[in-house]
Amino acid sequence: MSTKFIRALTAASLLTTTAAAPVAADNLGAALVGGLLGGVIVNEVNKNKRRTVVRSTSSSATRAHNRETQTALNYFGFPAGTPDGVFGRRSREAARQYQMHMGFPQTGNLTQYERDFLVTSYNRALVGGPQVAKAMQSPQGIRAVLKTWHGAPAGGSAGGYGYAGLPIEVSNTVDEIAAAGDPTGEQLLQRSGFMQLADLNRDGRNDYLIDTAAAGIPYWCSNGGASCTVMVFASTPQGYERNDFTASGITTADFTCTRGECDRVEAPTVVASVAPQAVAPAPAPAPQGNGTVLASGGAQGGLGGLTLFDAPAPQAASLTSHCSKVSLLTSSNGGYMTVSNITDPELALGEQFCLARSYAINRGETLVAGLQGVTSSQVDAQCDQFGPVLQPHVAQLGSKDSASVVANVQKFILQSNMSVEQLQNTAEICLFSGYRRDNMDVALGAGLLLVGLGQQPYAELIGHHMALGFGAAVDHGRAQAWYGTAVSALEAGSDPVFAPGQPERVALVKAASEGLTQPTLPKPVQASSGASSLPTFGDGN
Repeated sequence: MSTKFIRALTAASLLTTTAAAPVAADNLGAALVGGLLGGVIVNEVNKNKRRTVVRSTSSSATRAHNRETQTALNYFGFPAGTPDGVFGRRSREAARQYQMHMGFPQTGNLTQYERDFLVTSYNRALVGGPQVAKAMQSPQGIRAVLKTWHGAPAGGSAGGYGYAGLPIEVSNTVDEIAAAGDPTGEQLLQRSGFMQLADLNRDGRNDYLIDTAAAGIPYWCSNGGASCTVMVFASTPQGYERNDFTASGITTADFTCTRGECDRVEAPTVVASVAPQAVAPAPAPAPQGNGTVLASGGAQGGLGGLTLFDAPAPQAASLTSHCSKVSLLTSSNGGYMTVSNITDPELALGEQFCLARSYAINRGETLVAGLQGVTSSQVDAQCDQFGPVLQPHVAQLGSKDSASVVANVQKFILQSNMSVEQLQNTAEICLFSGYRRDNMDVALGAGLLLVGLGQQPYAELIGHHMALGFGAAVDHGRAQAWYGTAVSALEAGSDPVFAPGQPERVALVKAASEGLTQPTLPKPVQASSGASSLPTFGDGN
């Protein structure tokens, strides 16, 4: 999708500005590597939105799939025309030119492998790097990186090519798998999930993962298909090294490689144990005058020889824990603070932060529930890339005013070559993922992305983070500016994204945020004895 097309889509919500360009304007593609967020999540969210018409469900997913392919073809100089999702004559001709450039069979219809390699390379090119910069200066232009990343043999450093342009080691394994069942090698490469690409050893070349579970051949699986052979091929100067595993439901994110040797990433298991020791009996504690028994350390010190653990290292503040405390305080105070009884602006904003967090999690849960074939761990793994990708913009929160930060995020969006719908769905899902797991980098990055997309009510979240110190340094002055952006938008008629049934909430957030820098607050209005004990929002201005 071209920058001009995205600019037209976002003209109504993105303001033209002359602020400095973002630090990592071209890095959004890194957040979509592997095609999960840019493809599966977006496709399935669109599918979920159109469930009332069964035929349009399939059509919308196919069109999104085709648009992504057309965008990648256009990027590498194979003209597919406007990415409209219709893979017609012009798109097939562009696909044929791409196949000719790569040395693939020139059919005009991309195999699953050919398409995955194209889109993965497109996402990698958006991240930039020395290879991309060098390719831009070559006679072939950016398409030169395709052969570089495909591992074209140079100086005898690769083992050659086999079926469909695959490295010979991978091609031979595809044939080996096919020989044990009915599907042909070509049919296996067309199956979703059979082959995945990623640079696992970070040498600039694609590595390959083959999951035989997608082959449907009993020979390669055990326990009734619950566990199947997984083969990971890592590139080396001498060719590709094969690593075999037995697993199910895994992706390239589950592996890490060093040169040709790969290991599966396992969640660390911590087992606490205390070795038995011979401890001399401690003298009996003497009762005190009030009957209380005090423990005696004994000859070995401590508490009767009991081994004491060191204090854990300090960790980042947990928003989940904070919201639990806020909930207890809210309950003990008889309900949420209102405009008429704000005595502690930070607590009032904390209540609204935790309320907004709950709405964001509920919204994300709804979106994720509509995904098919995508696990929560896969979503989390992809969303974790939001941290480093948007970190330059998050880092600006403490040094730049809100308008400058938003302007930089908008430029970042316009250069991303992703549709507004893709970006918004991804940001909403990753906002849920970040808050659910207490990952403030992911949550803040997703919130900034939503504000940059013109969803100004989400600026309230940025204000909360800066006012209360979660993922950002406490800065009440800058926090007020973010609160002001959200309040102004809501007062102008924007649809509320949090607690839409509570119109007085806008006045509450406004009053509490202003109270952050006020030395004194107005005394709360005392309710009459006949007033209801149920918490209500006042009519404050």
